[in-house]
Amino acid sequence: SAMLAGCRQVVPAALGRALRGRAARPCHRAVSTSWCPVGAAFDVKQQPQMRGSAAGRVTGLFGVPELSCPEGFQEAQDKALQESEQLVQKACTTPPGPETVMIFDQLSDSLCRVADLADFVKIAHPDFAFREAAEEACRNIGTMVEKLNTDVELCQSLRRLLADEIVVNSLDPETRRVAELFMFDFEISGIHLDEEKRKKAVNLNVRILDLCNEFLTGTHLPNKIDKHILPEHIRYNFTAEGNYLQVAGLHADCPDDLVREAAYKIFLYPNAEQLSCLEELLTSRNSLAQLVGYDTFAHRALQGTMAKNPETVRQFLEKLSEQLSKRTQKDFEMMTKTKMKLNPQNSKLMPWDHPYYSGVLRAERYNIDPGLYCPFFSLGACMEGLNSLFSQLLGISLYAEQTQRGEVWSDDIRKLAVVHETEGLLGYIYCDFFQRPDKPHQDCHFTVRGGRLKENGEYQLPVVVLMLSLPLSTSSAPTLLSPGMMENLFHEMGHAMHSMLGRTRYQHVTGTRCPTDFAEVPSILMEYFANDYRVVNQFARHYKTGQPLPKNMVSRLCESKKVCAAADMQLQVFYAALDQIYHGKHPLEKSTTEILKETQEKVYGLPYVPNTAWQLRFSHLVGYGAKYYSYLMSRAVASMVWKQCFAQDPFDRAMGERYRREMLAHGGGKEPIRMVQGMLQKSPSVEDFVDALVSDLDQDFETFLTDS
Repeated sequence: SAMLAGCRQVVPAALGRALRGRAARPCHRAVSTSWCPVGAAFDVKQQPQMRGSAAGRVTGLFGVPELSCPEGFQEAQDKALQESEQLVQKACTTPPGPETVMIFDQLSDSLCRVADLADFVKIAHPDFAFREAAEEACRNIGTMVEKLNTDVELCQSLRRLLADEIVVNSLDPETRRVAELFMFDFEISGIHLDEEKRKKAVNLNVRILDLCNEFLTGTHLPNKIDKHILPEHIRYNFTAEGNYLQVAGLHADCPDDLVREAAYKIFLYPNAEQLSCLEELLTSRNSLAQLVGYDTFAHRALQGTMAKNPETVRQFLEKLSEQLSKRTQKDFEMMTKTKMKLNPQNSKLMPWDHPYYSGVLRAERYNIDPGLYCPFFSLGACMEGLNSLFSQLLGISLYAEQTQRGEVWSDDIRKLAVVHETEGLLGYIYCDFFQRPDKPHQDCHFTVRGGRLKENGEYQLPVVVLMLSLPLSTSSAPTLLSPGMMENLFHEMGHAMHSMLGRTRYQHVTGTRCPTDFAEVPSILMEYFANDYRVVNQFARHYKTGQPLPKNMVSRLCESKKVCAAADMQLQVFYAALDQIYHGKHPLEKSTTEILKETQEKVYGLPYVPNTAWQLRFSHLVGYGAKYYSYLMSRAVASMVWKQCFAQDPFDRAMGERYRREMLAHGGGKEPIRMVQGMLQKSPSVEDFVDALVSDLDQDFETFLTDS
């Protein structure tokens, strides 16, 4: 939707250009007395007490006074709706010029400030009343957005601006781009159609939203089977419900082949309702895309991305598959040998074997028991490591700040102030890191408030939440992270830094509000830092002895990730290819299950299992429709940036500044491929993307020899 193009996604998608330091008056603020070192804040159980703290004052969630109780959502939403009505009037009566774009952005901001915040609260708040109120606010703001998307007069005010050549030529590139993005959002919602078709587009949009929710719910629902069908000795692996057993997942890590096979066949057994929901979703998306002038839904979804069109994506996936095929074959052969050793009666490699036997091979070849690593990765040490890295690369420090009463939704939330050495306070990160009942088990980044240049010349500071599911500390030990948890922390912090440093004039394109295939680049790049010994050596210390993590342990960990990595990547190529076909030319030539079978056997290589329908569990078809390839393409770019710019010296300040200037500063305000060109000083081809991914699979022989 046009007004909320940047809102209401975990890592949102929209576009714009940065201010490069002219965004606002620099904020030369001294370090506040209510701040404390970041590491200390995470290795204690309660909020650290700080001098000059404002803990006595009472406020609402995120410091929004109205949100001290669930009813406050109604007040916040009413205020936003009232403000948006005034802004619509203003937009329609303002002569074409840069002010028009500013009014549109204010309108987007007034709605996003409530919708983004409510979108987080509705899934993460422990109090049901708050979740319900937030859900209601999301619905009401959504209704307002539908109304604005079909407001012809509002659209005309933007069209008049873009039709006036003299005015358009006088706009700076950022303002012009944001104006074009707002118009693009209007058009994909069908504003340019006649009234009857416009109504049809609105109805399709509403129906698609309902189908997405329905499909998403269905992807997680367990399947049931009569317990007598399964051999008695494996029944205990599943939840009993009377005479039935509930299968709620694939049990991919279970050492018993029979349990994995049963789970795969039962969990992926086709559900007729879910199947018809998926078919209607794909058909509706295609109808909407064609109604607003695109050949397919993929063409509509890829507009403005790094890939630009489905043809480039297809070429990228085909070339990558070609390059991976021999390596994948080798990986499958190794897994088959391992299976034969452990299970001589049934050595044929099946889809339920891949995750398990690749894990067995990793463990056999490299001793990477997470228990050996955890003591070196206390949460406080990891946070200090991030702080040190950002300080050296970007001149940025993280400080823990005392929260006011009512500001956070749980006592274990930590609030971080992000402070630049000369520019002062850049924004806030709320860290919701610990497990609690009813909290979703997902690691993600939420924009709660986007940055923008306000009318009074001040900069509206960005506010984000990072959500993880880490174990709580105990009386004898602080929170200890496995290597995977540590890497995830670095990944999510990459998103947060993008939000802090994407200081654009317009909130519509701030921070991570950029195309999906670029949004993951800063976060994946942070994984390369997390796997570099020079970086890890700065913070990984045994929490009891202070002993540093030995270099060969870091090397073994990095090399273990390359075991069967080609087969793992091939699986991702298969998912991405399937997503492209489903959102390509309609009517589909075959059923979604027949397409799955054909694509699995052609692209992935392991046999399709009759009477299974994996696509009905493919939840990414909702949030990443036609864009599942994004993760692979973002990884390719991150790999190129790492090798060319940081592999030689991960603390190179000049390179850090170039990274900020060329890639982070623009948010979504510049074409993604131009940001990549600016960083790499060249224009990468599809072949370059493929080579970057494949070269990451090569073993480091130095490590291999020292550990043999």
